[in-house]
Amino acid sequence: MIIPSADAQKDAVLIVAKLMLTAARTAPKAGGMDSIVTAILDGKEKEKLSETMERIGKEKEFDWVIRDSENIKDADAVVLIGATSADTYKLIDLGIALGSAAKTASEMNVDNRIMLSVGMAAQELKILEAEVVLGIPLSIKGKNIFFDRTTT
Repeated sequence: MIIPSADAQKDAVLIVAKLMLTAARTAPKAGGMDSIVTAILDGKEKEKLSETMERIGKEKEFDWVIRDSENIKDADAVVLIGATSADTYKLIDLGIALGSAAKTASEMNVDNRIMLSVGMAAQELKILEAEVVLGIPLSIKGKNIFFDRTTT
């Protein structure tokens, strides 16, 4: 059997995304109370997220959100991580979960970047039932698409 690299990379990015959700779930929580919710987007859902980000960026005149929307278009998948409560200790839990997930992607050599702008659009689309959401787009390419960026 021959597996073309594009097919292997698509499978790999989804495996890594699932491992990232596991890392977020098992990350330490304050007081043992879990308020973390997660999801993976690809395909049409990822495109809708990118379009929503672009619209938000234009409406609010946030060039950085428009720039990030281009990264989402080019990404292979997006991991969403949110907290069902915006209490301070739950936000700390969210930060730990995000760090654990990003570390997992990094250890698997999958390019990633934590983005607030992704969460803005995800919340508007009501993808997760959460008070705070951030996103981590994933990419397997010859060059990291999330760095050396310029604002539009």
